[in-house]
Amino acid sequence: MTRKTFLVVALFCFIIGLFGCAAVSQRDRDTINPALLEPQPIARFSDVPVPVGFKFIPQESYSFETSGVRMGLLRYRGKGNPDLVVNFYREQMEMYNWRLLNVVEYGQRLMNFDRETETCIVNIMPRSGSVEITIAVGPKAQGSKKAKPVVK
Repeated sequence: MTRKTFLVVALFCFIIGLFGCAAVSQRDRDTINPALLEPQPIARFSDVPVPVGFKFIPQESYSFETSGVRMGLLRYRGKGNPDLVVNFYREQMEMYNWRLLNVVEYGQRLMNFDRETETCIVNIMPRSGSVEITIAVGPKAQGSKKAKPVVK
C-alpha cells in the first residue's frame, strides 16, 4: 500500500471513528441521564407551556379569544420521550395555576387540567420517532341547575 493510500484510509477511519463515538456517547448519555424538558419562551397561550423543541402546526390548530373567554386547539410536534412530556406537564401546569384532575394512559397519554373558569386537555401521542402534543383549552361548562325528579 502506498503512503498516499495509507493516509486516505487512516483519515477515513479517523473521521468514522470520531463521528461514530460521538453518536454512541450521545445515545448513552440520553438513556442514562435523560434531560429534563424546558418550556418554550413564547407560547400561543401564555399560561399553557410547551416543551422546547416542539414546533407549532398552524394548519392543524386554531384559537379564539374575546373578553374573558378563550378557546383553542393547538398542535405541536417534536422529538421526545412521551413519559418525559407527561412529567413536564405535571410540573409546569401547576406553576400556571392549573390543577391536574387525571391522567389516562393507553398508548397515548391524556391529561385533564382545570382551574376556576377553564379546562385544559393535553393529549400526548407517540408517532413513529416523534411525539405530537394536542392542547385543548376552553371555558368550563356553567353549573347546570339540578334536574327536577321525574314524577311517574
